[in-house]
Amino acid sequence: QKTAKLAPYILFIGQLKRMKLFSLLVATSCFCTSAFGVSPSRAVTKAFSKPTFKKDSAKDSPLFRDPTLVRGGAVPGWAAYNDALDKSPLTAKALTSLVGWALGDVLAQIFISGGPFDVKRFISLSAFGLLYHGPSGHYFYNWLDDKVPGKEGKHIALKVAIDQIFWCPIFMSVFFTYLGLVNGDSFSVIGNKLKNDLFSACQGSWKVWPIVHAVSFKFIQNKHRLVFINGVQVAFNMFLSLIGTKK
Repeated sequence: QKTAKLAPYILFIGQLKRMKLFSLLVATSCFCTSAFGVSPSRAVTKAFSKPTFKKDSAKDSPLFRDPTLVRGGAVPGWAAYNDALDKSPLTAKALTSLVGWALGDVLAQIFISGGPFDVKRFISLSAFGLLYHGPSGHYFYNWLDDKVPGKEGKHIALKVAIDQIFWCPIFMSVFFTYLGLVNGDSFSVIGNKLKNDLFSACQGSWKVWPIVHAVSFKFIQNKHRLVFINGVQVAFNMFLSLIGTKK
C-alpha cells in the first residue's frame, strides 16, 4: 500500500532525471556544433517552437548548408589552407605533398630503418613530393574527374581501375628513376631496380589504395583529394622510402 502511494512520486523523480539528461544532451550538442562553426540557435529554437517536421525545414538548417562552402572552425589554419587551394592550387598541393613525403621519411628513418639520420635521403624524398607528387596529382586528378564525372559505383570503380592499373605503374617508374638519378646510378642500374622492385611496389599499392581512393572519389572534393591522400600516404611513404632506397 505504501508502495502504491509512493508510485507517483517515484515516477515524477524518474521523469525529472530524464529531463535533466535531455537538457544535458542538448547543451552538449550545441557546444559541439558551435566548435565546428555551426550556430545551433536557429535549429534548437525551431526544434522547441515547432515540434512538427516540415518538408522544407532542412533547407533552412545551418547543418544543411551549401556543400561547396568550407568551414575552418575546428582546425587552425584550415580556412587559410582552403584559400590557398583556391588561389594557387598547384603550389598549395605541391607544398602539401612536400610535408607528406617529408613526414613519411622521417617516421621511416626513426621507427623502421634506425641508425644515423640520412639527410640526403630526406631531402631527396621531400623534393620528390614537392616537384612531382603534388603537381602530377593536381593535373592527374583534375583530368580524371573531368573524363569520368559522377560519384556512382560504376564511376568510382572506373576511376580506381584507371588510377591503379595505369597511373600507379607510371608513378612508381618515375619514383624509382628519380631516386636512381639523384643517387647517380646508371640507366642499367635503374633498369634493374625497376625490373626487381616495380611489381612489388605496385602490389603494395594495390593492397592499400583501391579502398582509399574509393573513399576519396566518393566523398572528398577534388581540391582536398591530395591532402586526404597525403594524410593516408604518410604511412605508405614509409614503405616507399624503404623500398626506394633498398640496395
